[in-house]
Amino acid sequence: MLADLEKLVLCESFSADHAAVARSAEVVGALGTALLGTEPETIAIDGVTHLRWIFGTPRVLLVGHHDTVWPMGSLHDHPWSVTGGTARGPGVLDMKAGLVQMLHALASLPSPDGVCVLVNGDEEVGSATSRELIEEAARGCRAAFVLEASADQEGALKIARKGTSRYEVVVHGLAAHAGQEPQKGVNAAVEAAHQVLTIAGLGASLGADGDGHSVLGPATVTPTLLSAGTARNTVPALARVSVDVRVPTAAAQERVDAFMRGLTARTPGARLEVLGGGQRPPMTPESSSELFALASRLATDLGQQPPQGTAVGGASDGNYTAAVGCPTLDGLGAVGTGAHADDEYVEVAQMVPRARLLARLIEHTVHHSATKPRHLT
Repeated sequence: MLADLEKLVLCESFSADHAAVARSAEVVGALGTALLGTEPETIAIDGVTHLRWIFGTPRVLLVGHHDTVWPMGSLHDHPWSVTGGTARGPGVLDMKAGLVQMLHALASLPSPDGVCVLVNGDEEVGSATSRELIEEAARGCRAAFVLEASADQEGALKIARKGTSRYEVVVHGLAAHAGQEPQKGVNAAVEAAHQVLTIAGLGASLGADGDGHSVLGPATVTPTLLSAGTARNTVPALARVSVDVRVPTAAAQERVDAFMRGLTARTPGARLEVLGGGQRPPMTPESSSELFALASRLATDLGQQPPQGTAVGGASDGNYTAAVGCPTLDGLGAVGTGAHADDEYVEVAQMVPRARLLARLIEHTVHHSATKPRHLT
């Protein structure tokens, strides 16, 4: 497994570099072919390369991604290494070790029949080109197992995720000389400041009134990036405000969207343009409850410590599978910490036990579950 992980990590796969993602797909595909005995279907959409294996009539969907947030050349400062029981390198935790565990788990079964494996190349940037593939595959399955990394160093599974929305508020003003005739301009920066305070006020009110599910917590609305102007002596004619939204329920996502669409300018002569909207829907605790209970029982049967379950603010492709009604359990990948950070690492000793747990989950769900979603025995 470590040798396979090394191959994946050494093939850098920055999401924004489609050629690198295509090369990574070749490496992942070759690994899957060697382990499963079948070549994947390679699907390129808008330049992004995804992989899919279908064995018989799928009842279980295994979801992973092979792109990473690490720019090309990151191996120079973050080289592949295995020391002191930890593996390091760009994307080792998020989520190349999860891919290795997934493929080895499936290969350990007598047959992969009844499983669909979907590995996409754009998860880190929202899965825009792969969303339909994911949702289509999930609709016909009894369960989706997502190989994102565990929620913590203890191996906790992710039983709920907030949904995400992204907005950009574009403020259109009018340029003028800042020293000679500023009164003739319409200051987009000043209007953007009004909008930042208004948007931040919504976020504060949502936190105060507890809007949202008790496990996931309230919705959050956070102004992030802000830009305005072209020169120090010119009244800004254009400003942009980026807004990050995390929501526990679909209703909260709709409420925030209505608020954002209803923003109005405060500065005379300014005009607002609101871009973006909802991205990933929430993954609620109900979508994972029965699968989490099953994972706890199977871990006990394997002599493992039953995993904890936790809700997280970050989103994944599990949000998509859960939203179409497919029971979903996330965080079944590698155990470690530091995803997207300089200290990213994987605990090597946990790779085999996690693969064994996944194999048991697949086997049980394919052969013993009821035919209708959400009723796992």
